[in-house]
Amino acid sequence: MNHAVAAPADVKLMNMTASVLFMAFVVLGVLATVRWVVRLPVFDVKGITVTGDVTHNNAVTLRANVAPRLVGTFFSMDLPRVRAAFEAVPWVRHAVVRRQFPNRLQVVLQEHRAVAYWGSDNELRLINSFGEVFEANVGEVEQDALPSLNGPEGQGAEVLAMYRAVAPLFEQMEMPVDGLELSVGGSWRVLLDTGAAIELGRGGIAEVTARVRRFLATLTQVTSRYARHANAVESADLRHENGYAIRLRGVSTVVAAVVPKK
Repeated sequence: MNHAVAAPADVKLMNMTASVLFMAFVVLGVLATVRWVVRLPVFDVKGITVTGDVTHNNAVTLRANVAPRLVGTFFSMDLPRVRAAFEAVPWVRHAVVRRQFPNRLQVVLQEHRAVAYWGSDNELRLINSFGEVFEANVGEVEQDALPSLNGPEGQGAEVLAMYRAVAPLFEQMEMPVDGLELSVGGSWRVLLDTGAAIELGRGGIAEVTARVRRFLATLTQVTSRYARHANAVESADLRHENGYAIRLRGVSTVVAAVVPKK
């Protein structure tokens, strides 16, 4: 009767070590082969298909802005880096990049939709429908007229939300809003297309719109006393607790001094 002889512990350890080393060499060999294959010229990116919003960009501008930043082959190219390259192009808000086997990339662009100008005249930027401020050639804006918004850096969304709340209220009175400003101290000011400035005071949308509604509800009554229309307003201050101050075009509150006759 034959009995199997157990291998010594050191032999088992050597066999196990040899197996591990062999598998490690195999894995390293496979990885090296893969790295070599993915860098073959056959897998160089031969073209990029761009779809989506391309109103403000064409193939020439995209190639000039993006091509210098594309590094690698179809497999090795860093897609987040490619996406960042496209999103750095003026007017591009968001880009989705996918590989299209065997050697192309597919890019879907979303452009900014400008709804207002942002900032001062000497540093004019644009703000999109999401309240995000972005830089682009303002001369490329398609709309005939956009409102001008301004406020502290990082508060574009808040200013746009307030504009969307108060502008329709003035529109109902045929007093189009040309701009809205938020001061560093948190006070709001509306600028009408007639040149009138309306001080709205501080507060959120609910508080400010309530103040505007009270003002507009009595405006016609006030202006009619002086045979004026609502668009005759030169300025108004709604920051008073129980009323407002108003200045009308062609109406003076200063009484001329009477010179006694000799």
